[in-house]
Amino acid sequence: MPKLTVITIVYNNVRDIERTIKSVLNQTYQNIEYVVIDGASTDGTLQVVERYTNQISKIVSEPDKGIYDAMNKGLTLATGDYVLFMNSGDEIYDEYTVEDVFAAAPGADIYYGETEMYNDNWENLGRRRHEAPDEFDWTSFKYGMSISHQAIYIRRSIITPYDLAYKYSADIDWIIKAAKKASNIVNVHRYVAKYLVGGMSKKKHRESLKERFKIFSKYYGLIPNIFNHVVIAGNLAWYFIKHRRTND
Repeated sequence: MPKLTVITIVYNNVRDIERTIKSVLNQTYQNIEYVVIDGASTDGTLQVVERYTNQISKIVSEPDKGIYDAMNKGLTLATGDYVLFMNSGDEIYDEYTVEDVFAAAPGADIYYGETEMYNDNWENLGRRRHEAPDEFDWTSFKYGMSISHQAIYIRRSIITPYDLAYKYSADIDWIIKAAKKASNIVNVHRYVAKYLVGGMSKKKHRESLKERFKIFSKYYGLIPNIFNHVVIAGNLAWYFIKHRRTND
């Protein structure tokens, strides 16, 4: 049974943090290390986290320099064979998810699955617009981030710290770097995460898009990236016409 480190980042989210914690602690899979990084919350979030002190492996509460700095703190504390980020407001899909992920195939470098979207009232919006591809490698993001960071389990030995030069889209860069090192990537063919829309990349949407373009250009080349973004824009417009929402 490989050891999984689940890392939750939270700051002033007393409304949602307990839901996230319970989704981790209720897993049937037994070999989980749970790390919670709180950015010195002032709204009662830490008090909720501390109710579960006996079940959470490590709790840190201190100011940070942003979400990816906090994520790097979590990575520093991780001792598992694999790492999963399940940030405050999101959930592991159901209690059997982690067990099913590792039962899908032994010894993969990366496991991934599908994500279900939820709005601020925790109403189901269905599957993400960017569906998880049947097969995944480091080039698979060229038409958009087709796997959310809540839905990817990465072997700790192939990961690097988040690049703090990116404020809103460092997770894209982080996943691509890991995927370039991976030799065995497994699609588990199930929903693995529930994602609460409206995170930092949504609140700073324009800035996030600029960073994504920069990251994609770095890996895929400027001219191909411009062409790919024409395809992305077309796909987005068609999805919006059909569904009246984007489900990013």
